[in-house]
Amino acid sequence: MVRVLDMAILGLLEERELHGYEIRRQLRDQLGLLANVSFGSLYPALNRLEKAGAVEAVDASAESATVVTPATGSLSGEWAALRARRHSSPRGRRSRKVFRITPSGRQLFVELLADQGSAEDARSFGLRLAFARYLAPGARLALLERRRAQLVQRLDEIAHAKNDNELDVYARSVVEHTTESVAQDIAWLDRLLATERSDGQASTQERSTVAVRQGLEPRRAVQTEH
Repeated sequence: MVRVLDMAILGLLEERELHGYEIRRQLRDQLGLLANVSFGSLYPALNRLEKAGAVEAVDASAESATVVTPATGSLSGEWAALRARRHSSPRGRRSRKVFRITPSGRQLFVELLADQGSAEDARSFGLRLAFARYLAPGARLALLERRRAQLVQRLDEIAHAKNDNELDVYARSVVEHTTESVAQDIAWLDRLLATERSDGQASTQERSTVAVRQGLEPRRAVQTEH
């Protein structure tokens, strides 16, 4: 859970700086994978990452206090600007920290994202897939293939359970439903793998074309001189 939460936090901060409550909201609403994370778990994780040098915190209220509102040239305009500043100020609330990822945090994020040694369940796989754009093409393929192999093994285990004659009609229906769900997930992964491989082949062909063109350009230049 700790490594999954750290990876999720670093992945969100890789995209932009966030307040703690924004991180929690995106974990729940955007990723939908860590919906039960409380502030009691989130802030210790942020503190741990900050001590490790993976993230750094900036006082957002201190930054906003340095903003100077330009003069409007009218009394009514000045009053409106004053009301706007009062409305936007914390006024009695605790200063809010904005967290940002550091270069060390980016390195840690990629290591956690590409880690093949950790146990991978549906939640950790879904989280890695959500941030798969930060992985190299080969690592993305490995992630998808690894998950597919796990599901194929799971499907084989379910098939053995399905042959249990002691299952009643209700238990058997649950097994059948699980079989269909796993089979659908495998088909979904097959589509993702096909797309990933197709994109990889296209990129390889494009690089080859560029290399050939670069190799021909000096020859064409020589021919032009003659």
